[in-house]
Amino acid sequence: MSTPTRVYIARLAGVAVYDPNGDQVGRVRDAVARLRATKHPPEVVGLVAEMPMRRRIFLSINRITSIDSGAVVLGTGTLNLRRFEKRPNELLVLQELLDRRVQIHPEGVAGVVVDVAMEATRDEWTLTRVAVREHTGRLTRRGNLHQIEWDRVRGLSGIADNRGTANLLAVLDEMRPADLANALQDLPDERRNEIAAAFDDERLANVLSELPEHDQVEVLAALGRERAADVLEQMDPDDAADLLGALPPPEQDVLLDLMEPDEADPVRQLLKYTPGTAGSVMTSEPVILPPDATVAEALARIREPQLSPAVAAQVFVARAPMTTPTGRYLGIVHFQRLLREPPADLLGGVVVNDIDPLRPVTPLPEITRRMATYDLVAMPVIDRSSRLVGAVTVDDVLDHLLPRDWRDRDARPSAPVATTEASDSADG
Repeated sequence: MSTPTRVYIARLAGVAVYDPNGDQVGRVRDAVARLRATKHPPEVVGLVAEMPMRRRIFLSINRITSIDSGAVVLGTGTLNLRRFEKRPNELLVLQELLDRRVQIHPEGVAGVVVDVAMEATRDEWTLTRVAVREHTGRLTRRGNLHQIEWDRVRGLSGIADNRGTANLLAVLDEMRPADLANALQDLPDERRNEIAAAFDDERLANVLSELPEHDQVEVLAALGRERAADVLEQMDPDDAADLLGALPPPEQDVLLDLMEPDEADPVRQLLKYTPGTAGSVMTSEPVILPPDATVAEALARIREPQLSPAVAAQVFVARAPMTTPTGRYLGIVHFQRLLREPPADLLGGVVVNDIDPLRPVTPLPEITRRMATYDLVAMPVIDRSSRLVGAVTVDDVLDHLLPRDWRDRDARPSAPVATTEASDSADG
């Protein structure tokens, strides 16, 4: 194996996994160690890699030809796409050990685990060293970092009490919200809620939108009502409405009352629409500009980083006011048209309205048919007074066409074993 003899596992988190041809097949999310009845340190039996579509699989350590902080390379053979499931005698190193409070023996120094090293011998990899940050009890001072042998650390086995979140948060920090939501589903409920509560409001709002409904409700309940209302304010109104729709009406009212009125009002409006209609799935905050805005202003608006690709793909043109419900809806300008027009031209001169807008009561099958017919990523929704009240985007449609539990890892069927140029083992 072409690799360093000692590798710190937290540094592997997020590292790309490649097959022998140089094609990326996933990213490292954790290491799996097998506990032993003897006093010997746990044996590392493989890595957990996340594949496309959020599937986590096991990669046997024996089939890995190169492993370091820059890349993991697999040997030839069969890639087992069966979803990884931890066995009773196994340990997920990052998930279960990071932030664990331990003691250094024999000194009795208290500290927190910040990383764990695995080391290669002639015939196996084992967990040999632990990086422990000394606990000082002072917020303004970081304790000394100790790198010590596994058998000198007390508290690495058994149930972890009073764990912090800082080091696991650092490992998860670079993950996309969808991948992070997937990682949270692997954690015990209490640990999941603890990690979720440690995110800032905006980050947690993005992650909540990617969790299954039952996990959303449980995380929200664990936050407490005041914090829950703050997080709901950071969510897109349609996502907040979907989440609140899973709660009993009295709880909906309490949380909406705790939200700022200008954040709560669009959510209240969305909750009034019948499920399965355009009104219930639309976003009430598409990109809206007046007809006297210039092409340059429109391009600047859709470049804003917080906009999703589907929302930023077009500008809706309407009379004032510019918030929904707007003045009279005039039409739409797709971003490709904006790129072709002189920057100083007015939107009123390039707007098109040759496709009939949706109504709030338009059913989801009709929306899907029309979007597919005209190859659209978004469609306007207008009321009886021709005011723009929102837009249905393709991600809204997909989210509601898929089974309700499509985000739930436990509800997804296992994939078959596939023969590829990458290698794996059925050991996991």
